[in-house]
Amino acid sequence: MLKVFITDDHELYLEGLVLLLNKQPGFQVVGSALTGKELLQKLPEVEVDILLLDVHLPDTGEEELLKQIRSLHPDLKILYLTIMRGTRYIHKLIRHDINGYILKNTSIEELVKALNTVAEGKKYFSKEINIIDTDQDFRNTVTIEDKKVDEILSKREIEVLTLICKEYSNSEIAEKLFLSVSTVETHRKNLIAKLGVNNTVGLVKFALRNNLIE
Repeated sequence: MLKVFITDDHELYLEGLVLLLNKQPGFQVVGSALTGKELLQKLPEVEVDILLLDVHLPDTGEEELLKQIRSLHPDLKILYLTIMRGTRYIHKLIRHDINGYILKNTSIEELVKALNTVAEGKKYFSKEINIIDTDQDFRNTVTIEDKKVDEILSKREIEVLTLICKEYSNSEIAEKLFLSVSTVETHRKNLIAKLGVNNTVGLVKFALRNNLIE
C-alpha cells in the first residue's frame, strides 16, 4: 500500500483529491494539510511514502518549505501537483532534489502513474512541461500551448496582462477594470508566478508568443 500525504491550500480540491486517490487500488492517503505550517506539524506523526505538494501555499515560500521538509524527512519522495507551467519554477525546485512535477489538470490515470513512478525511485515530470532547457534558457521560458492559455489564466488575468502589455500603469488598469490598485498588483504578481517569468518583459514576451497581443 502506497502511503500518500497531500498538501493544497484549496480545501474543496484537497478533499476531492483525497477521496479520489483513496479509491485507487494500492493507495492510502494518510494525511492532508492546507498550509505549510500544518504540513510540518502533521508530517512527523504519520508514515509517508510520497508527499503530494502544491507549489504555492499561503504561509511559506516553496524553497524554505522544502528545506524544512528535508530536515524532517531527508529521503521523503516529493511530487509537486500544480498549475505552474513556467520552467523557472521547475528548475528552482529540481535543485532541491524533488521527485516530480505534474499539472493539476492531469487525469487520475496520469497521477497514479506519476505516483507509482516516483515510488519506484524514478523521476516523473508532466509531458506538457519541457524541462530540457539549459540554465541560460529557463529563466524566461514558458511552455504553455496557445490553446491552453485560458486553462492557466483567468479571464481577469488575461485582461490585466493585455493592459500591462499596452503599458498601462497599475492605477490606470485599476481604473479601467474597476479594481483597487492592490488587486491589480496582486494580479501582476500572480501572472509572473504562474507564467514562470521574472518581470514585465517576460509577460510581454509570453503575450506575444501566445497571440494575446499584436
